[in-house]
Amino acid sequence: MVTASAIFQKRERIVSRKLMDELFDGNHSHAVVAFPLKAVYLAKEHPDGQVPVEVLISVSKRHFKHAVDRNRVKRQVREAYRKQKQLLTEQVGEGMMVAVAFIWMSDQHFSSAEVDSRVKHLLTRIAKKVGVAPEQQDATHE
Repeated sequence: MVTASAIFQKRERIVSRKLMDELFDGNHSHAVVAFPLKAVYLAKEHPDGQVPVEVLISVSKRHFKHAVDRNRVKRQVREAYRKQKQLLTEQVGEGMMVAVAFIWMSDQHFSSAEVDSRVKHLLTRIAKKVGVAPEQQDATHE
């Protein structure tokens, strides 16, 4: 039986064009790299009822001309995120949300184990930075 936390639901995907624009405009977003992946993330406040983390996965046609190859890479990243997402979701504070875009930067395929380790590394780095932010915000508001 699969636990609820190990499921990658549709509502966890970034579908809002406004959120995508906000994520990629560069004013408040940050990026971390673990080749062949780059993660662009944005921590912000959100209304109740939303998921704490929303994800976007992008594989450019420039890197893989055939859709089969792009889909394989996206499937690998999705599965790696699904298995490791608790690393980030546990660190997101109440009333906060994190939008993350995983961008594939290589022209080559990697093994699923390697993709898993890179996604885990990115999520732990993002979790460290996001986990520190709420305490700093509380200190500045007082």
